[in-house]
Amino acid sequence: MTIKEQLQQKIDNKTKPVGSLGRLEKIALQIGEIQNSLTPEISRPVMLVFAADHGLADEGVSPFPKEVTSQMVLNFLNGGAAINVFCRQNNIILKVVDAGVDFDFEENNDLINAKIKRGTNNILQKPAMSSDECKRALAKGKELIEELLEKGSNTIGFGEMGIGNTSSASLLMHKICNIPIDECVGRGTGHNNEGLLKKKKVLQQVSNKFDHKDTPIEILTTFGGLEIAMMTGAMLRAAEKNFVLLIDGFIATSAILVAHALNKDILKNCIFCHQSGEQGHKRMLEYLGVDALLNLEMRLGEGSGAAIALPVVQAAVNFINEMASFESAGVSNKEQ
Repeated sequence: MTIKEQLQQKIDNKTKPVGSLGRLEKIALQIGEIQNSLTPEISRPVMLVFAADHGLADEGVSPFPKEVTSQMVLNFLNGGAAINVFCRQNNIILKVVDAGVDFDFEENNDLINAKIKRGTNNILQKPAMSSDECKRALAKGKELIEELLEKGSNTIGFGEMGIGNTSSASLLMHKICNIPIDECVGRGTGHNNEGLLKKKKVLQQVSNKFDHKDTPIEILTTFGGLEIAMMTGAMLRAAEKNFVLLIDGFIATSAILVAHALNKDILKNCIFCHQSGEQGHKRMLEYLGVDALLNLEMRLGEGSGAAIALPVVQAAVNFINEMASFESAGVSNKEQ
């Protein structure tokens, strides 16, 4: 039997009606396949929050000034953000990755200095980054995974922080999924109607300016953020190394869109933790042909949805390992 068949047999022989644990059974099967094991485990889960600034923020695509990016990174490092609360609650190691924040941070054990440059270019004027900068961001993301692997982690959550990054994510979605800009753009950090219309207008101008960009790397280089590019590299390497990938919301899924365009098999390793309240995320999930685990109307980012979902994922692993079988419990199975 294949590992999938063996796992399914083990799941079906637990003391319960077949299929009665619903999505938990699918998650247990998925993680068992990822790890090629009948006793899958979640080991040393880590949340990487990738942070970077965006030059396009100068065009007013966010109601918040770009200084909020560095201020929120400091909040993460001081333990005061939502992601800190949820990571503490669920025993997740939190690391903040400075992929390109326009600020010089002091050394901190919870901060990884991976700065490529101090934010992307204003993409209304020129591509977000150079080809070399994009390659360096991808490579650094892959390097981070190697370091986590050495420390014994096998599960990673992906979060982000970057004022203006819903604009980059919307453009990536627009280009990769071939969906009109108007249907990709949401309110982000809280635009009113006037702000939303301005954001759509600016992003349409950007799209028109660079409508000849077609390959996944060209699209990422032109429209992406440094945090999204670095996250994409980390996702690609994490899948290669058989990690369980906990995918957060709109921004993290935009990185998966690029990673998926480069490696279709990556979805086997992904658990899409929640459906964001940001317009466009549902369409992203539909494009990938996946279902989100939770829908709590969250749209915070930071990896918050992934952190909230981990206990559900852990429950799936626990039942396959700890729940009695009909035989071991001496319970009659009507199907035998």
